[in-house]
Amino acid sequence: MSTAPQNGTTARQHGAAPAREEFRVPVPGGELAVSRWPADDPGAPVVLALHGITANGLSWVRVAHHLAGRVTLVAPDLRGRGGSGTVPGPYGIAAHADDMAAVVDALGVGRVVLTGHSMGAFTAALTAVRHPHLPTGLLLVDGGVGFPVPTGLDPDELITAVLGPAMRRLSMTFPDREAYRAFWQSHPAFAGSWSPWVDDYVQRDLVGQEPELRSSCSLEAVRTDGVDQLGAQVSGAVHQLPLPALLLWAPRGLMDEPQGLYDEQRLAAAGLDPHMVRTQLVPDTNHYSILIGDEGARVVAEHLLAAAGVEGSEEHGGTASR
Repeated sequence: MSTAPQNGTTARQHGAAPAREEFRVPVPGGELAVSRWPADDPGAPVVLALHGITANGLSWVRVAHHLAGRVTLVAPDLRGRGGSGTVPGPYGIAAHADDMAAVVDALGVGRVVLTGHSMGAFTAALTAVRHPHLPTGLLLVDGGVGFPVPTGLDPDELITAVLGPAMRRLSMTFPDREAYRAFWQSHPAFAGSWSPWVDDYVQRDLVGQEPELRSSCSLEAVRTDGVDQLGAQVSGAVHQLPLPALLLWAPRGLMDEPQGLYDEQRLAAAGLDPHMVRTQLVPDTNHYSILIGDEGARVVAEHLLAAAGVEGSEEHGGTASR
């Protein structure tokens, strides 16, 4: 496990993105690329953060900024994405969950606060179920609880219907990085949250050479994981958790549309045990800005600090739904 340490305190003092280390962890079939934003105190708690289905670990950089060195944040690129794009299958949420156990083992910290966004939330929930000795806390961010999906579609149509442009781009090529930047800046869910940090996150996805740059995401991985997360085993993990969890949910959807993945009625229909899964609305966010937007990231960070038991953290910024 190799690292490239930098001075995170200095970076924060100048208002820049927090300094990041990157290392690799052996898993079956290859090595995962893992980003780490270290705490100022080497003995501070560790948060393991899992990204969405076509994302990468840098989706968590704005959360890292708000954590401000009070905990260590570790965010792998899941197999088939980003710096782990060439790691082969088998894919599926269970495979990612077992990979996360390997990451924790490589860190040598024993236990972590688990969190995930979108598909990463489903992965975090299943990781907790398959490896109940690992998590000390669990935070789900706009994912992890089953939601209604269109019926009568084949797998590709189903995943495209749910993900929209995020799925279609996997078959696209781009002449240069500016074209890819423009693609995301025109995305309605990203338009109000663009920053240099978001740019770093989306640019990490690109591989290949100009004029045929493409997404690092394996189409096979996205297809497999997308169908898998909608299945009973994965969507049922939230009902089998070994510890209580909190779900933060956005009122707006993947295209910034008024209907998000969740609402009060959908959450009520999910049959969650209120003693095991609390839910909280994060106002004025969509599926992406709840993580990459400044206010959404601040709320996520505060709840992670609370889950880690860091003194001075406080729950705020949202409206409790139940």
